[in-house]
Amino acid sequence: MNLLKKIGFILYRIWFYILVALPIFVFFPFLLITTLSEKWYPQFFWLARDLWATPILYGMGCPPKILWEQKLVRGKSYMLIANHTSMLDIMLMLYVSKNPFVFVGKKELVKIPVFGFFYKRVCIMVDREDTRSRTGVYRRAQRRLNQGLSICIFPEGGVPDEDIILDDFKDGAFKMAIAHNIPVVPMTFYDNKKRFSFSFFSGGPGIVRAKVHEFFEAGLLAEEDKSTLREEVRAVILKELNAEAF
Repeated sequence: MNLLKKIGFILYRIWFYILVALPIFVFFPFLLITTLSEKWYPQFFWLARDLWATPILYGMGCPPKILWEQKLVRGKSYMLIANHTSMLDIMLMLYVSKNPFVFVGKKELVKIPVFGFFYKRVCIMVDREDTRSRTGVYRRAQRRLNQGLSICIFPEGGVPDEDIILDDFKDGAFKMAIAHNIPVVPMTFYDNKKRFSFSFFSGGPGIVRAKVHEFFEAGLLAEEDKSTLREEVRAVILKELNAEAF
C-alpha cells in the first residue's frame, strides 16, 4: 500500500470521528436534557437520528439507500436486528427506523470518548460475562417496550472476523422477541464493511444499502423455539450477503 493511500485512509478516519463528535458538542445541552427522563427519549431519538446519524452518513459520502420488503408501522414495537461489521451500522440502523428504539449493546462501548457519555444514559448495556447483567436486560427491555419503543440488537454479539460473511447469532434477541411478543425485523447491511470496516487502512465513500426483510412473528412461539427462529432469521441475511459476494 503506497503512502498517499495510507494518508487518505487516515484522513477518512479522522473525518469520521470529527463528524461523530461535532454534533454531540453542538447539541450537547439539548441531548443532555432529553436524557434526564425516559419519557423524553423520543426527543433524544429524533436528535440522534436526524442531527447525528444522518449527517454522519452523508458527511462520509455514504448516502443510504433502503429497500423495504415490509414497512414498519408507526407506534408499534419491534426487535430490530442486522449483520454487524462496521461502526456505520449504528448510524444506518438509526436512519432506517423512524420508530424510536433502544440499542442493547456491550458495556465496553461506554469507554468511547463523547459517544460513551450518552450511550450509558440511553442504551441497555449488558455484560456478557455476568449472568445477573444478562437477566437484567430483559427487565429493562420490558420497561422500554411498555413505553412504546422498539429494541435493536446486533445478534452476532461482538464484531466478527472480517473474513467471515456472517458470524453465528446469539440467542438473546430471539428469546426476548418471543418473551415480549414482538416481531423480529431482519435487515441486511450490504456495504458498511466496504465503506468503513474495523480495519484501519480501509474504507471510502459510496452508497450504503440496507434491505428490510419480511418480519418474523414471534407471538405464537415458545422459548424452546428460539433456536429455530434464530437460524431462520440468520439464513435470510446470509442468503443476501452470499448473493452479493458473487
